[in-house]
Amino acid sequence: MSSLDELRATAHPLRLRLLSLLTGLPASAAEAGRELGCSQASASYHLRVLERAGLVEVVETVRLRGGEAKRYRHASSARPFRVDAPRASSSRAEADDRELFVDALADELRRRSALRADGPQTSTDAELWVDPETWRSVVRHVGQASAALHAAARAPRTPGTRPVSMTAALFPLRRP
Repeated sequence: MSSLDELRATAHPLRLRLLSLLTGLPASAAEAGRELGCSQASASYHLRVLERAGLVEVVETVRLRGGEAKRYRHASSARPFRVDAPRASSSRAEADDRELFVDALADELRRRSALRADGPQTSTDAELWVDPETWRSVVRHVGQASAALHAAARAPRTPGTRPVSMTAALFPLRRP
């Protein structure tokens, strides 16, 4: 799948929450729906969208009450960290998709921010001019931090764990 397909698939707050949930454990649509407070049908629909984009994968199929349930896992949980270098949006459709993704990301950040607790935290917002070597290093470090969190993710409410939030969007800007 292309990065545009991934962008379109993640341009919904529930799909972002599903990806977060499925980083810590494999889950069926029913299990994900219960955890996220949505219907099984809604979870199933959004899981299929994420699966078509290659963002989740079926890791097992279990028999339940005469039927079968697929358990999904966020595909990035099994992949090593990589730094993507997508091209800038070249069409109006791509720009619209990117705007939808940013809206979904902002909605999810607002939801999580309302749940903020005491403990170590940091945030930054910056529009700066830096040399290319520094920029590549920062992108690599933030990507490695993201990969470390994904690798350490556990099922919700696992003893000895706490919920945390990380949102990062690093991208070069066009010159004014």
